[in-house]
This record gives sequence, C-alpha cells and structure tokens, in this order.
Amino acid sequence: MVTKSGKVLIKQPVVGKLAELKGLSCEASEKICVRDLSVYYGNFQAIKDVTLDIATKDITALIGPSGCGKSTFLRSVNRMNDLIPGARTTGEVIVKSQNVLSSTADVVELRKRVGMVFQRPNPFPKSIFENVAYGPRIHGINRRDELEPIVEESLKKAALWDEVKDNLNKSAMDLSGGQQQRLCIARVLAVQPEVLLMDEPASALDPISTLRIEELMDELKKDYTIIIVTHNMQQAARVSTYTRFFLTGVLIEYGLSTSIFTAPGDKRTEDYVTGRFG
Repeated sequence: MVTKSGKVLIKQPVVGKLAELKGLSCEASEKICVRDLSVYYGNFQAIKDVTLDIATKDITALIGPSGCGKSTFLRSVNRMNDLIPGARTTGEVIVKSQNVLSSTADVVELRKRVGMVFQRPNPFPKSIFENVAYGPRIHGINRRDELEPIVEESLKKAALWDEVKDNLNKSAMDLSGGQQQRLCIARVLAVQPEVLLMDEPASALDPISTLRIEELMDELKKDYTIIIVTHNMQQAARVSTYTRFFLTGVLIEYGLSTSIFTAPGDKRTEDYVTGRFG
C-alpha cells in the first residue's frame, strides 16, 4: 500500500494484498473499479484476476514489457476486446456504478462514454471538419449549425483549432502526424466522453509532437479520466499521477508514480523501471 505522501509501507507483490480492495463496494463511486478481471484469448489467459481502482479526472499509466497485458486491460474498459475472435472476459469493470462487462450493457453508449486513442493516428479520409463531426452525426446531430460549435470546441480542447480553423475543409490526411493524433483526440472529445483510453498515443510521433500530446494530456485531465499505456518510462513519470505495473498478465504493483519510479516495493518493478529487462 502507498500512503498519500508516497511512502511504500508493504514491500511485497500487490497480488498478495488485494483483500482491502475486493471487499469495497463501488456503488455510487466516482472511481473506475476493476474486480477479479480476467481476459482470455482462446485458452491463453492474458489478464489474470486483476483488481484495482482508477482515480477519476487524473492520469493513470499502465506500464510493463511487451505482451504483459496492459493493452488488453485497457481495451477491457470499453469492450474493444469483444471485437477479437475467441476473446472472453470475466470479472467486473465498473464505471459510474455500472458493470460495463454485463450482457445488458449498451456497448455503443459505453464507447461514447469511454473513448479510445490508438498508437498510430487513424484519421478518416475526410475533411478535418467531418472527422470531428463523425461521432456527433452517428448520435443524431446532423445540422451544420449544431455541428459547428461542437467541432470548434473539440478542436480547441485538442489544442488544434488555431492551426486548422481556416482550413476545416482540408483533408485530414494532409496534416502532420502530430496534428493527426490531436485530430483523433478531438474526434473522441466531440461525443463528450468521461474517460479517455490512450494506447501509446505518442510512440509514433517525433519529440516535439510528443511534447504537445503530453501537454495536452495535462490539460485534459482537469475534465477527463485518462488511462495511458506507454513503454516510455520517462513519459509515464512525467504525465501520470498513478502507475500500475503489469507482468505476464498479473498486476504486480500499483501506487503513486513518484513511488513506483523512485521507491518501488517489488524487486520486479524495480528491475523493470531501471531498465534491467523489458
């Protein structure tokens, strides 16, 4: 457990001390509560009985070597794993008191509330305006006078408006990589989500564009809950308040990022963040 000051009190694997979380109710909780989450691809178990809480309106980083399950965990929060043949999920992921893994959950509504930004920018081969307007159109907003303020506000939140406001009819494919990624973020914001899932959103970008994305995340956390997967330890330490370390599908350690990167409580965490493996 990590105190508010960041001190590690118990130096043992987190998997050995989860009773305190498993016994807590998530009813009416603002946190994202994950309880006994397991994800299988056929017979392979990619996530193994993970229990944790995610703070709202803050940034949580998921770290670990390739294949450790962090992206699988991320995709569980908005059920993107449902799109993978043979995938099966058990346990609970509770967002605003609703178990999103329930068979009765509205997946379309869920992906509106929990948006996702992928590793590589994936703008549609449409204009800048139509990229941002795409989501609102799906949800029934079609009048231009209603779409224009949504597009403007979303581009402003994504720190892109000043760069494109005079060229909204320009193809999104003509933007730079960093601009395309911010456009994809604006496209997610246009449907007014509560949570942003970011799967290595800057790994394909140059250092200057990466800095812009990191600065943008710092602004967005005031209004949105952000969960980011990253292989970049420096980035995780810079942008996140909380960090969770995964290894072979197991949640090894969690806590304040300042503690995880300076005084980890598990030797495996220490070895990973100091570059001994991964």
